[in-house]
Amino acid sequence: MSLQGPGTRLGLSSVAVAAGVAAAAGAAQLGVGYGLGVFSWVPTVHGGDEAAWLASLAWTVWISALSVVLGAVVADRVGQPTVQSSTAVRVLRRAALSIAAALGGLVVVALTAVPARVAERADTFAPHLIVGGYAIAGVLLGLFISVAALVARSIAANVLATGGWLWLLAVTAAADGIAAGRDPVVAQLGAWPVTAAGPWFRSVYLPGAAIAGVAAVVIGFLAALPAARRRDGQAGVALSGAAGPALVAVAYLLAAPKLTGALPEPEQLSAHLVAPYAVVTGLIGSVLALVLCSPRRPRRVTASTAPVPPQYTGSDAAPAPAVPAQTTPGKSGSAKDTPAKDTPVKDTSDKTASDKAATGRTATGRATVVKAAPDTTATEKAADAPDAAASGTTAGGVSPVADPPGPRQPRKKR
Repeated sequence: MSLQGPGTRLGLSSVAVAAGVAAAAGAAQLGVGYGLGVFSWVPTVHGGDEAAWLASLAWTVWISALSVVLGAVVADRVGQPTVQSSTAVRVLRRAALSIAAALGGLVVVALTAVPARVAERADTFAPHLIVGGYAIAGVLLGLFISVAALVARSIAANVLATGGWLWLLAVTAAADGIAAGRDPVVAQLGAWPVTAAGPWFRSVYLPGAAIAGVAAVVIGFLAALPAARRRDGQAGVALSGAAGPALVAVAYLLAAPKLTGALPEPEQLSAHLVAPYAVVTGLIGSVLALVLCSPRRPRRVTASTAPVPPQYTGSDAAPAPAVPAQTTPGKSGSAKDTPAKDTPVKDTSDKTASDKAATGRTATGRATVVKAAPDTTATEKAADAPDAAASGTTAGGVSPVADPPGPRQPRKKR
């Protein structure tokens, strides 16, 4: 079974890649999280460890959504068609890859719901069902983000870069706690308690807020930079900086819709408050990349400012056409009193014709012969200078002056 279009082919291989990569990404992230103690479903009674429960729910939503996006993007890059296809084929291909990645991301539901059965909650008798519901919500969120990521490459780059940064931050926080000899605690999504004493501004932990804001701006700028230089769609490039931080903000919103009385620890409250502002700072980074790094469009060249190509005037250039000389008979009827009105263009292509005589044509079409010496005849000069006769010029480059038509006069004796 395959969907075919001009220049592309979507088979079961691309769908299998999307589902397999999403499932593998979800399992790998859960393995790292469980192994390092980033999140855990520890037994809780009467809200004694509410912070760990809410942080684990936020991690569950974010991991399942990131797995779906990663599976769809990898499958799209692996099976990228080499020939331009129609719009309908591209839409069907992206939808199929996103749905396949969402099906593969359902592995996260099983890998989180089964360990959550050991959790003890006073507000529910089936905590694993709650955890499974949050994982499904993350899969649906990832399905929506993956469609946008396949349309705009800058959105995909931002989501994946944000995912790598958050995992680096979580691993660093876990390693710092182990090196300091502290008891392992559940890490907050996108937050790292650098110092235990603050500083604080009201309910916001300033070091964590600074790290989140700077990281969102830098990732938003760097992820949108290649797309801005490629002149991708401006809407996708401008909004790409908010994609990754928005995924974190939605995960926090689903974990704790109401902040009043729900967050027992100040670090957790600070992480929930900082997440929406990270979306704004990431958006600023992508807009800066679009404004500063997009190539300028070339100006239109008008006819008045268009450069004139140089004209070649070498010796092998084509000769200009000769203009026949037009004469006007004078009062005495002789050629001495009838200067030519038009001066023909000199022929510079043939340098040897300057020492030879030529024949010209009058306005009536009758040829005349100009003598170069008194002891040479017109016939010999016409035979010696065929090039000059073809161009209609004399040896000096001046048009011969022809006698007006009339009776032939006898030659005077010396």
